Amino acid sequence: MGILEIKNVGKRFGGLQALSNVNLSVAENTVHAIIGPNGAGKSTLLNCLVGKLIPDSGSVMFDGQSVLGRAPYEINQMGISRVFQTPEIFGDLTVMENMMIPCFAKRDGAFELNALPSVRNQKDVVEHAMHMLEEMRMADKRHMHAAAMSRGDKRRLEIGMCLSQEPRLLLLDEPTAGMARADTNNTIDLLKQIKEERDITIAIIEHDMHVVFSLADRITVLAQGTPLVEDSPEKIKGHPKVREAYLGESA
Repeated sequence: MGILEIKNVGKRFGGLQALSNVNLSVAENTVHAIIGPNGAGKSTLLNCLVGKLIPDSGSVMFDGQSVLGRAPYEINQMGISRVFQTPEIFGDLTVMENMMIPCFAKRDGAFELNALPSVRNQKDVVEHAMHMLEEMRMADKRHMHAAAMSRGDKRRLEIGMCLSQEPRLLLLDEPTAGMARADTNNTIDLLKQIKEERDITIAIIEHDMHVVFSLADRITVLAQGTPLVEDSPEKIKGHPKVREAYLGESA
């Protein structure tokens, strides 16, 4: 069994069947890419994993526990962090201030220190944030306002903020969308570094096949809310069902 198990998941919006009988297993400490044409159901599936949507049918299990019916902050506390298509950072705060935010959690209307083993007081917060900035190679930008950075640096900061929470599963939703090629390549290098240095599983939705084939250990192809094929990157390339889904070519 994988660390993430999706079984028979279905989701309908009115007359649209966005997901239909989706089965997917993500092995621990791998990079699993989910690809498919626009409207294939990729983002709907991701939203079911983080509590933004509840499937009409099926189950979603993370490390043996169901994520269904849990609030997004509870899923985060289980060890799942998500990077959104548009970087979700605080532009009016400095880079350092942004990196300090994940050390706190909001409960009952008040902020308190998050349950991180390395963070027990304000001094720990500063040290933890600085350590993450060094890992993200952003320590020299710590006094910058986040809004002034490039999209690639904003994405790097957001990934660092997610990793600051010490997740076991990192969900990436189009992490290179809108980036210049140089920023895309830097993001690929960063994710390779994370994969090598951390005990973490990564699930990624991405349209850029250069990114997918540079990172993925396993690829699932969705079309019209249903998995078409799942295999290694080498076998996905040129697969007739993938050609048909993307290019309209008959097998």
